[in-house]
Amino acid sequence: MANPFGRPSPRAWAQSLFERLDAPLLFAMVLLAGAGLLAIYSSGYDGGARFIDHTRNTCIAFAIMFSVAQVPPQRLMALAVPLYLVGIALLIAVAVFGITKKGARRWVNVGVTIQPSEILKIAVPLMLAWWFQKREGQLRPLDFAVGGLLVLLPVLLIVRQPDLGTALLVLAAGLSVVFFAGMSWWLVLPPIAGVLIGLVLIVVFEPTLCAAGFDWPLLHDYQQQRICTLLDPTRDPLGKGFHILQGMIAIGAGGVSGAGFMQGTQSHLDFIPERTTDFIFAAFAEEFGLLGNVYLLFAYLFLIFRGLDIAMEAPTVFARMLAGSLTAIFFTYAFVNMGMVSGILPVVGVPLPFISYGGTAMVTLGLAMGMLMSVSHARRLVQS
Repeated sequence: MANPFGRPSPRAWAQSLFERLDAPLLFAMVLLAGAGLLAIYSSGYDGGARFIDHTRNTCIAFAIMFSVAQVPPQRLMALAVPLYLVGIALLIAVAVFGITKKGARRWVNVGVTIQPSEILKIAVPLMLAWWFQKREGQLRPLDFAVGGLLVLLPVLLIVRQPDLGTALLVLAAGLSVVFFAGMSWWLVLPPIAGVLIGLVLIVVFEPTLCAAGFDWPLLHDYQQQRICTLLDPTRDPLGKGFHILQGMIAIGAGGVSGAGFMQGTQSHLDFIPERTTDFIFAAFAEEFGLLGNVYLLFAYLFLIFRGLDIAMEAPTVFARMLAGSLTAIFFTYAFVNMGMVSGILPVVGVPLPFISYGGTAMVTLGLAMGMLMSVSHARRLVQS
């Protein structure tokens, strides 16, 4: 109820803030975040303050989601160019004086240590959505070429770190915007066909391509080994194939109902590498089994279909492309992580959304959810 001075009461003001949230998206986020807290507590209980840190990161993600949901899509569009330029500048800073961990230079200290490539997962689709919104109604092949360059620049900088997994995610996010902008299927199908043919040829000629001393062009040696290990994990079971084999063993050991909370032997006896980050799905599957995996799949599919529904009915071209690309990011994250842990994709450094431990990734995901909720609220305003 409004007060005598024409201002809304605190209760009405708070209610208006929560009305901007999309209930189905929030429901999916709560489902996943809850599973993530359980998984991190179990798999990382002996890792010092890892559970406390993950809880803090989750709370920060919810706070960012809530804050960004209050921002109209028009104002989000104004952030596109600055965020993209800051992201590129930080990637250059990583190349010049970045922090190296485990043989990769991916982090930079700006008061706190961050991984700038995570920012580009949001900045690239935001920038492309802004670009194609500006070109609405007059798109030419040159406009798509400029969009391709906007994607290619950060991808090349990330590949150089090297971080092929994140580069592929940024590439997928950018290409999804280009596709939603109206790129012809005749331009999309040939690259897809080329990739499929390449995969078939790799499988057929695996004995030759993976023979000792055979070098693949354009790929680092460890990237070549990851592909060869995917084709035959038993070729080096105690070395390159250890990650995949242990992940598959943990998933199989979970059975239908799982070993039980805190009862996973593969994770608690340190057989699963990176069990709180990249391979947390294996640890979760061992303890919660097939039923737990179905729970995760339901939550992700619910989130993805809700995101696509928001994108289809978005009020502007910018909002439609942004929502569609952000939804594609969640799909790619989940598909690639589960695929690599299950042994159907090469091992790359891709976290499982809202489940894996990681500060920058969690903040980025909260930002993406807030943007989706912003578009959803704008859609409801137009429909009302």
